[in-house]
Amino acid sequence: MNKIRKFLSSESGATAIEYGLIAAFVALAIFVGAQLAGNGLNRMFQVIGSTMENAATTAESSSTATN
Repeated sequence: MNKIRKFLSSESGATAIEYGLIAAFVALAIFVGAQLAGNGLNRMFQVIGSTMENAATTAESSSTATN
């Protein structure tokens, strides 16, 4: 009977579940943050790429116009 009472009053299982939930929320926050950062970086590199492409096209057309 003492073992059953000790088992029912034990909080180690609840503590493990709490730690598991905390770990899941931290993992979710990291995942969402990485998604947002990745989308922002993707947009930034697209802008840089198109700006460089426009600059190269402009430089090419101005060099052929002077020749």
